[in-house]
Amino acid sequence: MGYEQFIAIGHETLLSTALTVTPVLLAGLIIGLIVGIIQAATSINEATLAFVPKLIVVGLVLVLAGPFMISTMTGFFQTIFSEIGRVNR
Repeated sequence: MGYEQFIAIGHETLLSTALTVTPVLLAGLIIGLIVGIIQAATSINEATLAFVPKLIVVGLVLVLAGPFMISTMTGFFQTIFSEIGRVNR
């Protein structure tokens, strides 16, 4: 197994990770920004006001994007497990 194959596996690892976490991170970022703007406009500095909406939105995104995330990781693991047999050859 050459260095090119290890680099390809590393590239696929980073791509799969990015595709898997992007929906959750973007949802948390957007809702955090919206709540932060509302808190700044109303001068309400309550910590739970920022936490609860993020928790709800991230949970909703996990439910909606869960099948996509699972299929992405399943495909990645199938590729990795098929490559494991080629490492010693």
